[in-house]
Amino acid sequence: MIRDTQDNFFKSPVLGHPAGLFVLFFTEMWERFSFYGMRVLLILFLTASISGGNPGWGWNAENAGALYGTYAMLLYITPIFGGIIADRYIGYSWAVVVGSIIMTLGHVAMFLDTPFMLYLGLGLLVIGTGFFKPNMTSILSEMYKGFPEKKDSAYTIFYMGVNAGAFFGMMLCGYLASNLGWRWGFGLAGVFMLLGTLQFWMAKPLFGDVGDAPSKEKREAAIAKSRLSNDPEDKPNPFTTIDYALIVISTTIGLLYAFNDPLSKIGGINLFDFKVNGLDGSIFMILLGLVLFLYLVISRLLRYTTVVRDRMIAVIVFAFFTIFFWMSFEQGASSLILFARDNVDRSLEGTSLTIFNTINTLLTVVPLIIISWVLFLLAKQTWKKITVSNIVLAITFLMVWGISIWMLNNEFSKKASEIDPSWFSILNSFFIIALASSVSKIWDSRFNPPAAAKYGLGLIIMAIGFGLLAYGSYGITEGFKVSMVWLVLAYLFHTLGELFLSPVGLSYVSKLVPARMIAFMFGMWYLAIAIGSKLAAVLGGQIENITNTYSLSTFFLIFTVVPAAAGIIVIILNPLMKKLMHGVK
Repeated sequence: MIRDTQDNFFKSPVLGHPAGLFVLFFTEMWERFSFYGMRVLLILFLTASISGGNPGWGWNAENAGALYGTYAMLLYITPIFGGIIADRYIGYSWAVVVGSIIMTLGHVAMFLDTPFMLYLGLGLLVIGTGFFKPNMTSILSEMYKGFPEKKDSAYTIFYMGVNAGAFFGMMLCGYLASNLGWRWGFGLAGVFMLLGTLQFWMAKPLFGDVGDAPSKEKREAAIAKSRLSNDPEDKPNPFTTIDYALIVISTTIGLLYAFNDPLSKIGGINLFDFKVNGLDGSIFMILLGLVLFLYLVISRLLRYTTVVRDRMIAVIVFAFFTIFFWMSFEQGASSLILFARDNVDRSLEGTSLTIFNTINTLLTVVPLIIISWVLFLLAKQTWKKITVSNIVLAITFLMVWGISIWMLNNEFSKKASEIDPSWFSILNSFFIIALASSVSKIWDSRFNPPAAAKYGLGLIIMAIGFGLLAYGSYGITEGFKVSMVWLVLAYLFHTLGELFLSPVGLSYVSKLVPARMIAFMFGMWYLAIAIGSKLAAVLGGQIENITNTYSLSTFFLIFTVVPAAAGIIVIILNPLMKKLMHGVK
């Protein structure tokens, strides 16, 4: 029955998929454009000199990392609540629109370029992401309920949109910020967020009732279904009053720490300005929150049957090591951007400049041609049904083409130039697009390693990238800079590590956890990523302090040794993990 009702989606196919998939593709693309466009600028803006032609706020790396870390942490926590609100009350489509509008207002606030507006803008972006992030994939999943055989390729296309948006957002927002001023980079991100929202809403006729607010009957049926299980090992384990109290207390402590970190470093307001037996208040509260949270997790695990308990332990082990991965990988949003600006030789002239401009032109124009062709195919199939949506999309691409041509023409007219530090951030998206299909073929072959091995290899491969940076920066002194080759190689290995590890985690949550607990465990998973993102920014903010005290090479060695050690441990744990997973592959 589900398949019959969804056959309508395939009446106007684009590349063998429903036209609605490509509406989602472009919506996600413009949201990622705005998100990554802003993300790549924030640390650079906060740490830029308060004087000169393009002044910033003149913060040190530690303070900038504290603010960015809290922002990044909250980005992975609010989607937990946004998903619940959409599921139970407003539906996925409205959640996406509400989130998009709030994020647009956030970008507008940052464009106004005052301290209050920047903080307000970051807050709005966090709230908007909470509504937007979990619900785009929910719409996609609902569209393909009756076509599970097409879901994998649909997600592949969708995530190409994610990376295309990140690629162009970092490239174009970074270029505008560098050449016209920070506010223009922040503002451009907001323009595309708004246009992306419009094209999504105007394409509503393509989706029918997919993504609409659930009726009372549907909500009750979904809740009842989530509680049913054919697995005799899967017995209900309701939350007790003590469980709820521990969740509230540990969550409150975690959020207070997240806000206290930038408040104490930047504003001189310390919410934990006390000592307990000589122990600093912040450390005491972190340890208290950790102990309470561990007690909650362990006490609940002990109440499950053996198989369910073991599988959940496996998920928790994977989530724990996920922290080490994101703690290192997310240096791309903080320390690596500062490293590119301050320690990498980005100057080009003559033949080297011509080669770079040629490569940059191909990197820009070829993806634009491909995506513009997809836009043409979408318009050809849906012009009569969603005319306004197609017009809005055409406007967005005319703008991107215009900005890109202006950028490339500007760079070709120079006899000598410096690569903008934000440019290097696009390499992650480029390598994902270039290498994803090759890595996925390994998983479909007889060489497909077990989950723990993928995890371990992902951590070790990423550590190699930092090892190359440690080697390349070894022995350099003030006034000398590192070849950009080392940074390009680092991004290559970081991306390979991401391709090995990142897709595995969420896949195993869905395989190992009973259906009625999937939402809760996804929340746990995103909590691990949130902790890793916060740690990444806090540690990344120490790049200046560690470099001044020891060396730049020592700073990168931290992110070489720690994830490599974690990766080796995960691989050693493979026999235990297989036992805990009880046959799940």
